[in-house]
Amino acid sequence: MVKKKTSTDALLTEVLHQLGEIKAKDIVLMDLRDIESAVCSYFIVCTGGSSTHVASISGFVEKEVSRSLKEKPWHVEGADNAQWVLIDYSDIVVHVFQESTRAFYDIESLWGDAKITHITE
Repeated sequence: MVKKKTSTDALLTEVLHQLGEIKAKDIVLMDLRDIESAVCSYFIVCTGGSSTHVASISGFVEKEVSRSLKEKPWHVEGADNAQWVLIDYSDIVVHVFQESTRAFYDIESLWGDAKITHITE
């Protein structure tokens, strides 16, 4: 039996919902679909208040998305130091930053051509 892939819209909705549940801060949705060189369709960027919060946000999102949609990330990076955890669902990449690390890398400016929607402040 072959597992049917979850739609991008369903995955996007679930990830955003779970980020809200775990109290991620400053959640931003970046639509990259009109950018020719983009590696995926969407970036979701958010902030945690400490390395513990960043780790708990990323772990919670992984666990709850797996539970509800049976989707596991293709790749996860940065969980060891929890300054910046990247959760790669292939078409959607979630970036969970500590505040200073987010400011330093400034992903929103790097991908300035993206359509940006502020989900939370």
